[in-house]
Amino acid sequence: MDWRDCSDIEVVPGKVGGRPVIKYGRTPGQTHAGFPVVPVDTLLKILAFASRMRTPHGP
Repeated sequence: MDWRDCSDIEVVPGKVGGRPVIKYGRTPGQTHAGFPVVPVDTLLKILAFASRMRTPHGP
């Protein structure tokens, strides 16, 4: 599938090996509207995981 025309997906060289990823900055509802096969609950779990990975971990 060619994701280049989907406004909810970005492909950035060096980011996850240049594979298509869901853009940040969109609400789960906005993302779900573009990808209705992905349950909102799954999107929320993905966002929570991404948030944990961006947060610096203490000692």
